[in-house]
Amino acid sequence: MASLFDLTGKVALVTGGNSGIGLGMAEGLAQHGASVVIWGTNAARNAEAAERLRSHGGEVREAQVDVSDEAAVAAGIAEIVAEFGRLDQAIANAGISIPRSSLFDISQEDLQRIEAINVHGVLFTLREAARHMIARHEAGDSGGSLVAISSTSAIHGAARNEHYGATKGAVCAMVRGMAVELARYGITANSVLPGWTRSGLTERLQSWDKFNQAVIGRVPTGDWLDGSDFAAIAVYLASRGARHHTGDSIVIDGGYTIY
Repeated sequence: MASLFDLTGKVALVTGGNSGIGLGMAEGLAQHGASVVIWGTNAARNAEAAERLRSHGGEVREAQVDVSDEAAVAAGIAEIVAEFGRLDQAIANAGISIPRSSLFDISQEDLQRIEAINVHGVLFTLREAARHMIARHEAGDSGGSLVAISSTSAIHGAARNEHYGATKGAVCAMVRGMAVELARYGITANSVLPGWTRSGLTERLQSWDKFNQAVIGRVPTGDWLDGSDFAAIAVYLASRGARHHTGDSIVIDGGYTIY
């Protein structure tokens, strides 16, 4: 009998999959037998990540796709389906942060740029993946997992980063709507809310002693998270064990937001 978490034959897309949380999720999927496609805008980092993923023995593809470009996303999904014949999971992880020194320094340009990637890019990616999953359902092959990477900034107050927190709250609301609308096709939709995680977005904070003492010191598990800490949730949500798990906002933060 196949393992509950055997992903052999499944195809997964991870946007922003060349580093951090995205790469950690992609590695988990590859380790459990899935074919994995990663998107990123940095060709060199894409190639390096793809090589690392291939060490797990499965099919891996990488592409430069700007998720804020609706046409590029549609073309990218079509390319995956043309090559693999299916797409079983789409993880919309690509995102940016534009920290400012004050609420009053956040410009309209900042808002437009961060929304284009963190909100529009998530919608474009998951919607296009869902379009294929619905077509597959109508052909008698139901199922699919949509995952959006939000943030605990959607829960706690993100001072000087209100625009980032707003985009992550929007993602949670979007996913809950998708969960209701798409359930009839056997498609699940969930958000994952990471806590303080080592990544490019937090690079300047990781070496800041005051931040580590005041903030990371409050994390009950006592440390930063790493991309690898998100491998298991990606595998679970792609598996048949999660087929009734939908509309959830799954917090992985070492307990930071519970007090």
